[in-house]
Amino acid sequence: MPLVEVTHAPDVAESKLRELGSVLPHLVSLAVECPEEPYDGDLQPGDVEVRFRRRSPLDRCGLDVVIEVRSKFFESRAVDRQERVDRLHEDLRKATGLDDFGVYLSLPVAAWAQGD
Repeated sequence: MPLVEVTHAPDVAESKLRELGSVLPHLVSLAVECPEEPYDGDLQPGDVEVRFRRRSPLDRCGLDVVIEVRSKFFESRAVDRQERVDRLHEDLRKATGLDDFGVYLSLPVAAWAQGD
């Protein structure tokens, strides 16, 4: 279950953020799919959590948007993580038209549980 945090500059249009929020769950799921957690294209509540945070005046960032993706470590994900994040960046650029953004993919050793 990927967790996605989007930090954005105050002047990024809400419509652009909504567009980003609508494509992120699917594109992130494609980027992190692996044999241990295959993606069947049928996202359910809790499959991908996306959170948006407006950058504070105290934050220091050179990009309009930074997207941080955290997904559980599996060796099959780790071996090609750079290709995965490069593909996700390109897919997001094509889907949204964003150009001043970065994507950070982290694969921590983790566990997840949720209720029905």
